[in-house]
Amino acid sequence: MSIDDFETALNASLDRADRAFRGTYKAEVEALLRLSAADISAITPEPTALETYNKLIAVVQEASAHNLSQAALKQRVIQLGETAVSIAKSVTSLALKIGL
Repeated sequence: MSIDDFETALNASLDRADRAFRGTYKAEVEALLRLSAADISAITPEPTALETYNKLIAVVQEASAHNLSQAALKQRVIQLGETAVSIAKSVTSLALKIGL
């Protein structure tokens, strides 16, 4: 990957992150990011819980950046599996907003 390609990819990623923090699920993204590794372990003992947590954050950030509907976000969270659903349920505003 060239420096120019890296810069382009980095700028696109930063733009998406900025939109996520201003988007539909801004509060939910912030609440997810406040969870610690200990919080995640208390929610679920799954060995891949932190990996799933990171995927969940990415899904909610993208949904926020693209103003994805609540139903579509719920479906994406469910597709991530039970661990993601458990973590999402621990964030009350997210669970209520998407109906988990």
